[in-house]
Amino acid sequence: MILFSKKTIRLVGALVLICSSVRAAKAQTATSLIVKAANTFLATLNEKQRQSVLFAFDDEKQRANWSNLPTSFVPRGGLRLKDMKPAQRSAAMALVSSALSQKGFEKVQQIMEGDEVLKTTDSGLPPGGPNGGGPPPGNPGGPPPGSQGGPPPGGNGPGPNGPPRQDGPIFGRDLYYISILGKPSEKDPWMVQFGGHHLALNITIAGERGILTPTLTGAQPALFTSGGKTVRPLAGESDKALALLNSLDDTQKKQAILSYQLADLVLGPGEDGKTIQPEGLKGTAMNDKQRAMLLDVISQWTGIIHDSAAAARMAEMKADIAETWFAWSGPIIVPPGKNIAAYYRIQGPHLVIEYAPQTLGGDPSLHVHTMYRDPTNDYGRGIASK
Repeated sequence: MILFSKKTIRLVGALVLICSSVRAAKAQTATSLIVKAANTFLATLNEKQRQSVLFAFDDEKQRANWSNLPTSFVPRGGLRLKDMKPAQRSAAMALVSSALSQKGFEKVQQIMEGDEVLKTTDSGLPPGGPNGGGPPPGNPGGPPPGSQGGPPPGGNGPGPNGPPRQDGPIFGRDLYYISILGKPSEKDPWMVQFGGHHLALNITIAGERGILTPTLTGAQPALFTSGGKTVRPLAGESDKALALLNSLDDTQKKQAILSYQLADLVLGPGEDGKTIQPEGLKGTAMNDKQRAMLLDVISQWTGIIHDSAAAARMAEMKADIAETWFAWSGPIIVPPGKNIAAYYRIQGPHLVIEYAPQTLGGDPSLHVHTMYRDPTNDYGRGIASK
């Protein structure tokens, strides 16, 4: 018989506990945690609320039901935070948080907080009408009239030619909607949608894959003070792109800077399936440091989703970087601590990113729309169909 000392027995016991903890951690994958959060949220709802939240995974109308506009102008499907009890709201936000990285969820909270600030400073329409500062009808840089991202057909304001004005505020952190397309599953594809004014998250979960495209993030104001601190929800998107531009030599800048002005998103709401030709400076014309800086800019969007999905997406972006383009339109000088007032676009084989300050109704650096797409896999179509 072999006898072990008490010290050895304690050591073996500790190793067993560590191995058990590792196995438990592996079992709690990102997808399983998201599924658990989704089911916890659904369990807080009554039957009528569940009917409002749940849609078929292939419901194309609901998939495309997102916008940069306030929800009073473009009604969303799903359940509004304002109409939930505190426990339901907490469970809804826990679901959103589970699908995002820590920085991604912080960005979402800052966008929503900015909308709360907007509520206290602008009780009527956003500058420039219900389009929220976007281009006027007919501007080729923005969505056409009548599309979800564009102005209402026939008018720019409430009244007989535009959407009716609704009573109460049209901005605020409680005017955001959540919906679920498909059944939460660790194997089969399903979606979480969350959004409102200046926010539209379309998160497809397919096994251990997480797809965040198409997603719209914006901010108005894009710089504000909260708790005595300056908040810039899109700081990285602004500052890192400017740093990349400033790293280019004169020849590279001539290629990167477009000869015309863009006023809004080209592939924004209502533009699913639309394609555009790459422009600007190609990754092959950059040096290694500049390509790394370009990847850093891209990570401001890819890094919104939870860490394991973000890592897989960035690996794809790194593989594509030589075929990825960077284009800039607008001012190249920015005061310290401010956001850029220029449009830029990043486009690759599996990527389109747009950053679009709004040029009507005030300082464009304070009102920004951004768009993140994968033309080959928006809404997870590329993997869900396999």
